[in-house]
Amino acid sequence: MTRASAADTPDEQVEPGEADEPRAAAKPPPPAAGRRIFADLTPLRTSADYRRLWVGNTVSWTGQAMTALAVSLQVYDITGSSFAVGLVGLFTLVPLIVFGLYGGAVADTLDRRKVGLYSAAGLWALSFVLAAAALAGFHRVWLLYGVVALQAVCGALNGPARSSMIPRLLPPEQLPAANALNSITMTTGTTLGPMLGGVLVGVWGYQSAYVVDAVAFTAALYAMWRLPAMRPEAGAQPEGVAGAGGRRRRASVMDGLRFLATRPNLRMTFFTDLCAMVFAHPRALFPAVAVVWYGGDAKTAGLLAAAPAVGALLGGVFSGWQGRIRRHGLAIVLSVAAWGTAIAVFGLTRNLWLGVLFLALAGCSDMISMVFRNTMLQAATPDAMRGRLQGVFIVVVAGGPRLGDFLAGTVGQAVSPGVAIVGGGVACVVAVGLLAARWRAFLRYDARDPHA
Repeated sequence: MTRASAADTPDEQVEPGEADEPRAAAKPPPPAAGRRIFADLTPLRTSADYRRLWVGNTVSWTGQAMTALAVSLQVYDITGSSFAVGLVGLFTLVPLIVFGLYGGAVADTLDRRKVGLYSAAGLWALSFVLAAAALAGFHRVWLLYGVVALQAVCGALNGPARSSMIPRLLPPEQLPAANALNSITMTTGTTLGPMLGGVLVGVWGYQSAYVVDAVAFTAALYAMWRLPAMRPEAGAQPEGVAGAGGRRRRASVMDGLRFLATRPNLRMTFFTDLCAMVFAHPRALFPAVAVVWYGGDAKTAGLLAAAPAVGALLGGVFSGWQGRIRRHGLAIVLSVAAWGTAIAVFGLTRNLWLGVLFLALAGCSDMISMVFRNTMLQAATPDAMRGRLQGVFIVVVAGGPRLGDFLAGTVGQAVSPGVAIVGGGVACVVAVGLLAARWRAFLRYDARDPHA
């Protein structure tokens, strides 16, 4: 399971399809002292559209995280193989790459609200498929692989449309706060989801987690349905893109990739995240680690899966300071290096609670990186390209962990989980250091003068 309407207030509601263009929310007063420490809630107060989207996504993320853990546990229960669990990530990788890029082009061409609504309906239906199969006692690995692949298709279409809406719902100065709140959405879901999923699976079976997910996803559907129309803005294409100069035409995936090829700072936001998610992402090893290292069960695996989200949630709650940071590139490099270090130390521990602590530290570091990567992507990308760049973003942030699942599962099965986790953390730190040395201008990126 993670970025053109009127931003209405509680006294001025806009019905779905009533308007094409948003009015930027009023610029808020300077933050009070308390908000310099805690998360800034200004976007939730100034935009009812954003508020509904945030609440719906928070509820649905919890259900999706429950399903993700339940699928991994079910595959491991059927096969007894970490490699088979890693294949769950591989079966979602290709659809994410293909449809993530295509979904971004769709979001730049069609009404983003409709794209988000229809793809969310597909995710909702697939949750019912998993629930029905589990209730019928139809436990087949191929079905699980097939459903997660189709979920990846729907998610790849939904993500770019949903994320590219936010800069049109909120003014630029509220984007860091909105991204911190979005991180709370994801981490709240991935904190509660695995814990609840582990308990539900352990007590009532896989079907209970799938049914709760299907019900919870209605919140996201409602939020999408309430949004006004969000058609593409009329105007010129960015410089360097075919068709620039004011001519309106269908958005092209290749145009988005060509645009990205000329923007080194945006490329670095993707490269640094890949270092963390491909090399140092031990999620596929949690079922085996829970049993072999800690003598635990599904609830232990759920605790391990939830620990990074707990750290990220705490980072989001105490995110008020992030609005004062201007060197976003430097912050990203440091936080990715901190993630890799924490993962490597986790691989050296054999005490459950110490391991949970380092996983939580890793999650906090990842949250900081995500906030600044999202803000850079939104601030330095013109609206005509936001869908396509968000499509690339979805491929990286969703496809990277799945490739990391496959790599960790393969190395863990071939050598040992400890070697896979420690080696991956060290590789992450080395790789992000080499990238920073190669593109030093990224370290000097200043949010007051955003250049891609």
